Amino acid sequence: MKLAFLGAARQVTGSSYFFEADGLRGLVDCGLYQERPFLDRNWDPFPVPPDELNFILLTHAHLDHSGLIPRIVRDGFAGTILTTAATADLMSIALMDSAEIQEEDAAFKIRRHQREGRTVDHPVVPLYTTEDVQATMPMVEEAEYDAPVRLSDAVSVRFRDAGHILGSAMIELTARTGSATRTVVFSGDIGQWDMPFVCDPTLFEKADYVVMESTYGDRDHEDRARIDELLARTIIETAAAGGNVVIPTFAIERAQDLMFHISRLVYDKAIPALPVYLDSPMAREVTQAFERHDEFLDEEMRRLFISGRHPFRFPGLTIVRTPEESKAINNGRGPAVIMAGSGMVTGGRIKHHIAMNIGRPESTILFVGYQARETLGRQILEGAPEIRILGRTIPVKARVTKINGFSAHADRKGLAHWLDGYQSPPRRLFVTHGDADVAAKTAEGIRQVRHWTVELPEYREVWDLD
Repeated sequence: MKLAFLGAARQVTGSSYFFEADGLRGLVDCGLYQERPFLDRNWDPFPVPPDELNFILLTHAHLDHSGLIPRIVRDGFAGTILTTAATADLMSIALMDSAEIQEEDAAFKIRRHQREGRTVDHPVVPLYTTEDVQATMPMVEEAEYDAPVRLSDAVSVRFRDAGHILGSAMIELTARTGSATRTVVFSGDIGQWDMPFVCDPTLFEKADYVVMESTYGDRDHEDRARIDELLARTIIETAAAGGNVVIPTFAIERAQDLMFHISRLVYDKAIPALPVYLDSPMAREVTQAFERHDEFLDEEMRRLFISGRHPFRFPGLTIVRTPEESKAINNGRGPAVIMAGSGMVTGGRIKHHIAMNIGRPESTILFVGYQARETLGRQILEGAPEIRILGRTIPVKARVTKINGFSAHADRKGLAHWLDGYQSPPRRLFVTHGDADVAAKTAEGIRQVRHWTVELPEYREVWDLD
């Protein structure tokens, strides 16, 4: 079996791992690059000819894991995309939204070039289109958790619950070559324990090789028990000052987590009555998908859905639908909570809400998710005195804060707990999906504590696992 690292190698985004076994060639994930230094890779020829691939095994629907699939479909992939039912649903939503953004960005660049009288050497085209997404979805086949799926006579795969987002999976790939059998576990994104909505991550007892994410491998999250306290304090203090709490929000899972926690504060009357806006068409669709796929929810959440404290229908909540409704939010009087995408402030309606509030000392910009390097969200979080947004330079006067406990990724302790499940060390542990320095610290910590053989693969590095 061969394994190549085609993304998320000493970086966070672009997750993609190539495998070759028993004549099969496939990918585990095929993600979009979102960090500015690596954006050109989205446009480069894919390292493996797409028409030579038989399978894509998709761990979950976040774009850094799924967002490049329509492009390689357009470039010749004609195999099978295998994933869970909930991921298939969310993937359709996420990819269609991404394609619309790609088309809008291309159209905006064309108009700007025309205004400026510029000529370009090559036509401006979107990375992929909504038609490419429509061509992608018929290739998707659904797999159930824990049920082996045979890819060939010698290769099989099992999807195990990752506890990260709805339908997320870890992938256990098993290949037989002659008398030898090799098992590779791809962690995908490992969730936290005791999270709303999703079940706890799966623990494995053995594997020959493990590919593990390390997004938060060098730190521990705040105590999740304090989320309600910290969120309530932020809302109360900002409301008292007459400002808005503006929250850049990832549409998949984070928006739903936020509604869960805010709904508890509302039902318990722990915060003043004020408007709460979810201003994200994609988050609205994802929220509906949560209700369609309640079989993926944990037992506590299924009970809550039929109680009188539904997390998506609490007093004061408005799920915004039209651009006109979105614009009207900033014309409102009095404090409000505004959740909008994108989560790293790289696009979407959140840019307009931040532009209206970041210059107001009474408002708060609250981050509740990972901010990749070179993103506008990261600049704000790291204390930039001014930002460039929507063609304007605005001084940062609003309060900027973060609550880390919302993360859907396991932290240092969580990753250690996941590794504790292995009854014997794998032959090799590959540490990926983390900033270079974080991945290196994670790898070194595991070497020192467990004395395992740990590798820190580079982009396009190839391993022969036989």
